[in-house]
Amino acid sequence: MTNRNPRVDWFFVNAGKWQEEFENLRTIILGFGLNEELKWGQACYTLNKKNVVLIHGFKEYCAVLFFKGALLKDPENILIQQTENVQSARQVRFASIGEVTKKKSALKALIKQAIEVEKAGLRVALKMTSEYKVPEEFQKKINSNPSLKKAFYNLSPGRQRGYIFYFSKARQAATRSARVEKCIPKILDGKGLND
Repeated sequence: MTNRNPRVDWFFVNAGKWQEEFENLRTIILGFGLNEELKWGQACYTLNKKNVVLIHGFKEYCAVLFFKGALLKDPENILIQQTENVQSARQVRFASIGEVTKKKSALKALIKQAIEVEKAGLRVALKMTSEYKVPEEFQKKINSNPSLKKAFYNLSPGRQRGYIFYFSKARQAATRSARVEKCIPKILDGKGLND
């Protein structure tokens, strides 16, 4: 069993309502010999400096996130894709310590698989940004404004997807148009949605 990383202890001490669940999940994961690190303010477990799993908490649940969860076999059907746009990662969610106990053996099997996936160097085949449908309201703007088109396609693929997803989430055309108008200055400045 790998020793606990003292730099990560504060994450568990400040876990709030998920403290017992987090500690149990930590013990389970450390049993696999992964390195414990602090990334994005979360307890992250790595193999040869590659992310394998992460523990994180939300209002309604806490979770173990598998970075390459889309590649795992899930006979117990406990892996969850957070949103339709998440391509690789999958979560196992827990709302109580009882759920951690109940899902423990299935969780261990997934962690073992995740380690094997990492050792094998497998990768999730990600969709290219060009495969996402650009909302009509934004497509019209980039077709009629060469500077906007150039600025948008000069953004990183992740920033492009961020805008596409943000515009697409609006159900009404008027809302999509308003979002596009609001974001045009940021795109022209070469900034992503959250920059």
